[in-house]
Amino acid sequence: MGKMLAINASMSRMDIGECPKIHDNALRADFEKAQQKFDHYYDVDATEHLQAFISDCDRRTEAARKRLLETQEELTAEVAEKANAVHELAEKIGQTLAKAEELGAQGLVDDSLKLMGEIEDLRKKKSEAEDTYRNSMPVSSYQQQKLRVCDVCSAYLGIHDNDRRLADHFGGKLHLGFIKIREKLSELEKNYEERHEARRKFDEQERYKRDDKRSHRSRSGDRNDRHRRSRSRSRHSRHRSRSRSRSRTHKHDRRDRDRRRH
Repeated sequence: MGKMLAINASMSRMDIGECPKIHDNALRADFEKAQQKFDHYYDVDATEHLQAFISDCDRRTEAARKRLLETQEELTAEVAEKANAVHELAEKIGQTLAKAEELGAQGLVDDSLKLMGEIEDLRKKKSEAEDTYRNSMPVSSYQQQKLRVCDVCSAYLGIHDNDRRLADHFGGKLHLGFIKIREKLSELEKNYEERHEARRKFDEQERYKRDDKRSHRSRSGDRNDRHRRSRSRSRHSRHRSRSRSRSRTHKHDRRDRDRRRH
């Protein structure tokens, strides 16, 4: 995710810190080569990491929604529905404008102009939805900034945000980064259960192999100890045998000497 991802989003700031991993495209070939020789199950680790990351983002989103319920003036179900209609059209405008600018930067002018035409239609619909929303509540209440939380990245979006502000949000690194993460996680989760089970069995086999090696070394050590003790006893037995033989020889020699003197 690069060095650090931090961005202001209305009332919210997201800072996920510095990634502890090494991000170097030069290492990609080494990784792919190593993976061909031996399955490291990196995809399982990646899935679990992204699951934890997205779960944390979803918790932030839910906590932000609860704070809004506590701090913002409560709307009736009818007015809330009209406010949501404005929000949805505003978000659609922001997303389309961000896409149109991206296509323009890529030199796809005709496609960009086509989207700009769609934006004009969306702006008309949004203006009508704003009028409906404004007429459904007192002016003082309408002037208050009504916020909602982005489902993708948990940033705050205001009902009075202009097109430029929304385009900056939906075309920003934070929002687009979360879209890529969620798409990648969805892709990885298709085979996660199968891959997770395969790694569990692999880890189990490796654990058995390590246990067998330790057991073999232990048995080998025991045999060596017995062999050393046996050799030691054999040497000791031979030493005692030689000692007894020398003692008997010495006694015979002494008796022979005694007989000769007599």
